[in-house]
Amino acid sequence: MRWVHAAGRALLVAAVVLAGYAGFGVRTDGGAASQGRGPLTLVTAGDLTDYLSPLLDDWNHEHPGERVTLVELPDSADETRAQMISELRSGRDRFDVLNIDVAWTSEFAAAGWISPLDRDRFPLDSFLRPVVDTATFDGRLYAVPYVTNAGLLYYRKDILDREGEQPPRTWSDLVRQASTIAPKYGLDGYAGQFLPYEGLTVNVTEAVHSAGGSILQGDGARVSVDSDAARAGLRFLADGVRDGWISREALGYKEEESRKAFQDGRLLFLRNWPYVYADASAEGSKVAGRFGAVPLPGPDGPGTSVLGGSNLAVSSHARHPASAADLISYLTSERVQRRVLTEGSLPPVRAALYEDPELIRAYPYLPTLRQSVLSAVPRPKSPRYGQVSLAVQAVGQDLMALRQTPEQAAARLARELGTISRTG
Repeated sequence: MRWVHAAGRALLVAAVVLAGYAGFGVRTDGGAASQGRGPLTLVTAGDLTDYLSPLLDDWNHEHPGERVTLVELPDSADETRAQMISELRSGRDRFDVLNIDVAWTSEFAAAGWISPLDRDRFPLDSFLRPVVDTATFDGRLYAVPYVTNAGLLYYRKDILDREGEQPPRTWSDLVRQASTIAPKYGLDGYAGQFLPYEGLTVNVTEAVHSAGGSILQGDGARVSVDSDAARAGLRFLADGVRDGWISREALGYKEEESRKAFQDGRLLFLRNWPYVYADASAEGSKVAGRFGAVPLPGPDGPGTSVLGGSNLAVSSHARHPASAADLISYLTSERVQRRVLTEGSLPPVRAALYEDPELIRAYPYLPTLRQSVLSAVPRPKSPRYGQVSLAVQAVGQDLMALRQTPEQAAARLARELGTISRTG
């Protein structure tokens, strides 16, 4: 998924324990300061915008004895996660710093694959408040936020203006406009990321939380999806397919397929990440200058986005953990975070950048994005996140294929998540 490229468009030291600090931010054996300095490997999903290499070139120029080699894994988040886990389980020291999706932090920490970090080493108070929670597990910091993300609703401003309509603030507004206006212009009404992969987990979670429900509570200890509110969120998605304002074609969309549909002028509304804004505004886009972006709608007003993005973590087998912590400090500094936005078109984690007048002029969606991030929720937080996500995807697929009712889907998901919780 693009929320991992979102960050990217780390292995011989003693076993990590939870006590003690290394002088450079990584906790190591017996509290002794690690002198682990030297070359590094940073692993990430595919860097589709080619912005990351120049950032690392600057680091390498300034730190010739701690040069970073970039390893790019597949674009697919599921494949990236699988390859990272395979390496980490092997105990090999191929990776030092890992650029991981925010939803993986708990899983990687619980498995002992990444090292706890010293909170005082990083200026966490300078980050947008919700992003820091994604980097913690069991009360400890295990990663540092690098790129954030929140879903936005893209809409065809030219068409709504022609109809004398404002962009939707509620689900009923969205349904009415997608059902009545889109067909007049030969467009599909609404699309998100509905293929059964991580994107479907995101879209289902957003619908459930927008309706006031939840899937899991706490660190995955309590299943909460079998509720009236959660069923209402699931019904919103199922009704869209049944009533036709979500096309059957959209059930095969990931980020890029849905972006292309909107950018090619085939959609009235699109739920996607902020990177779409730059692509849809570029030369050759059929909707350049003709679209806008607003927060996701909900039943009675603004809805709730899932918090996307990625965190930087130090492998528990990192060869040079002190250098790894310094690299993370460099990549999350305000100077580099500005470049993450301006060169990578990716949402930074530094709060001050969202109030910078020069950046707002260049990226007019920043205030909307800030609002969405501050009200966003994480995906279900669990040390068995991979199993949780697969369950949500399977149920979501059957729901949107109209093979199960919202009531059946909620009850089934509650059973499956309960089994995961008890047997994990």
